[in-house]
Amino acid sequence: MALLDIQNLRTYYYTGRGPVKAVEGVSFHVEKGEALGLAGESGCGKTTVALSLLRILPSGGKIVGGKIFFHNRDIVKISQNQMREDVRWKQMSYIFQGAMNAMNPVYKVGDQIIEAIRTHEPKVYTKEAKKRAGKLLELVGIDSSRVDNYPHEFSGGMKQRALIAMALACNPSLVIADEPGTALDVIVQAQFLKLLNELRHKLKLAIIMITHDLSMIAETCQTLAIMYAGNLVEYGDIVNLFKKPLHPYTQDLIESFPSIKAAKQDMVSIPGSPPDLLQPPSGCRFHPRCKYAMDICKKKTPRLIEIAKNHSVACHLVETQARK
Repeated sequence: MALLDIQNLRTYYYTGRGPVKAVEGVSFHVEKGEALGLAGESGCGKTTVALSLLRILPSGGKIVGGKIFFHNRDIVKISQNQMREDVRWKQMSYIFQGAMNAMNPVYKVGDQIIEAIRTHEPKVYTKEAKKRAGKLLELVGIDSSRVDNYPHEFSGGMKQRALIAMALACNPSLVIADEPGTALDVIVQAQFLKLLNELRHKLKLAIIMITHDLSMIAETCQTLAIMYAGNLVEYGDIVNLFKKPLHPYTQDLIESFPSIKAAKQDMVSIPGSPPDLLQPPSGCRFHPRCKYAMDICKKKTPRLIEIAKNHSVACHLVETQARK
């Protein structure tokens, strides 16, 4: 049984103009110690999936269907109190996007880690929690004496590391990293990815890496899930997806990244814009931008089917070719 098994997840945001269908029928799983990358354009539903997993959706957001099995328990059905006491931070934690803004500037870094520990483990005394906070900072490469520093005394990379320390405060089995490379230069990004890899192997952590940067996922993850307009369009082993992408969107996404080894050429972009999820297109949501669109693409939503071992895709064209 997988550590995390998401089945047909549907999450909407209810507005005065109607429901925004942010996540529609998403299914994937994460094994213990596995790193999965969740990629796609801005607004495709990546962060909504993460917020759904922790049940911390903003006002108006609601899980309207599907199941989320975590440690063999459907956490969609449990109460918010149970989520707070049993799941959040203790078993599943979140590294929020943008370390610069994620920490409170008027509290010491150590106090913010201590708060996370004592909120979820109230029997732990402050002195013990501070000692744990120091060890957590050492785990991510920061001297334990820095627990008494304020966020402004940390560099951008150190803040990102401190956020990782906070996410690990209660020994979770799954960590979600949401756009962890935001506002970091490439050197600090490389250090951050190396640290995540080391922690994953050392602590047997499962990681969900949410980003639109495929190079970060290639460096860190074993599995890749590609989202477009709330749908999962391709999913599987990262080597297979990079070597032989099958969905037209995945192909365009990979081609839009320049290669340092290939000859110089004009940049390729995906024509058009992502659809309005208040009124998404019928059938395949990518068909208005797809160069291979057929009549069936406009009428029928494609199913996510396994084309090869550890490689699934939701595309009528691929499904038709597979039958031949």
